[in-house]
Amino acid sequence: MSKSSWGLLFSSLKPLALLLTLCFLSLLLLFSRSATSPLTPKHNPSAALFDLSFDLPPSSSGAGAAGGIRIRPGSRSYREYIARQLNKTLDPRLRRLWTTRDWERKVAVFSSFFLRHQSEGLLRNSSRALCVGARTGQEVAALRRVGVTDSLGIDLVPAPPLVVAGDFHRQPFPNQSFDFEFSNVFDHALLPARFVAEVERTLRPGGFCVLHVALRRRGDRYSANDLFSVEALVALFHDSDLVGTRKVDGFGLDTEVVMRKRKTTT
Repeated sequence: MSKSSWGLLFSSLKPLALLLTLCFLSLLLLFSRSATSPLTPKHNPSAALFDLSFDLPPSSSGAGAAGGIRIRPGSRSYREYIARQLNKTLDPRLRRLWTTRDWERKVAVFSSFFLRHQSEGLLRNSSRALCVGARTGQEVAALRRVGVTDSLGIDLVPAPPLVVAGDFHRQPFPNQSFDFEFSNVFDHALLPARFVAEVERTLRPGGFCVLHVALRRRGDRYSANDLFSVEALVALFHDSDLVGTRKVDGFGLDTEVVMRKRKTTT
């Protein structure tokens, strides 16, 4: 067989190899959740990768949902919620899109956000930064591009070397690990208060949290909650103060909320 024929054969097998790899990862994650000894990340050996013991909140309906946050119905257990989120995270078509055509466009936009945060003193090159729900790591790549080299992402499925495996309802890091945390997946939190509590736990005193959210509009079909006011989000923070809000154009998200953890917490 000629070299060109071998090249064509290998090129045609690449999508199949990617699909088989993603299927293997999915099976590995499902296995780890059902095992008696769950996988534990190196960052915190005492924390399970997926804690399936969370109680589900009651779902709410109507645009005037109590507290300004509506939990969407549909998940009968936390295990089912995780499996639904993995359906998106492991989708071969989406992962291919995130790492090819979408990559540079999104890295450029995230870089512009982070450059503004640097100019405002929220972020420094010496900051230790975390991106929560980072998928394949576009936000992390953007942080590193603007000079924040000590940056990392977490998501249900790792994407080395930018993203490690972790559940944002139980971050796999010790207390006070980061100076800066960014996330644009708050709408995917089934337990919004728990999501915020983990951000506050892992932020250092004086550290900043930047959230991009959509107000009074539905997210995608994988969203687990709908947010109707900034006040409802701010009320979830117990050890932080609101720095400010502004309108952004963040891939379907329209509002940026900046919080700062108090140097002396209650």
